[in-house]
Amino acid sequence: MIVGMLNGPNLNLLGTREPHIYGSATLDDITVALTAVAAELGVELRTAQSNSEGVMIDILHGWRGIVHGVVVNAGAYTHTSLALRDAFSATAIPFVEVHLSNVFAREPERHHSMLASVAIGTVTGLGADGYAFALRGLVAALRRGA
Repeated sequence: MIVGMLNGPNLNLLGTREPHIYGSATLDDITVALTAVAAELGVELRTAQSNSEGVMIDILHGWRGIVHGVVVNAGAYTHTSLALRDAFSATAIPFVEVHLSNVFAREPERHHSMLASVAIGTVTGLGADGYAFALRGLVAALRRGA
């Protein structure tokens, strides 16, 4: 089984970007930790990050027929991108949405996700650990036939 981890805008700045909100772990730290969890689960992990909505969509299109599911932190595109939602629907790639911070405890514009209605599930507010929870949940759902 192959699973993707797709990260959106500004996540390349983790570790230095508002650590009081997003924590001190870098995207590389998260990737290393998630690769270990993937190995434990017996799955291969592919990773990508882009600050561009169109590139993220192209990545999903390219993963069609290759990855069995995706852990996605779409960053601010979560709240604005109907196009990214449509890309998940069009590619039929199951996914779990993850957020480092509790978006529901933040500004009102962050309370709505354009992706949640087509996601298997969401993990929010658990920091970098949320990626591992999302991956474990995604793999379990895929093994059940989600």
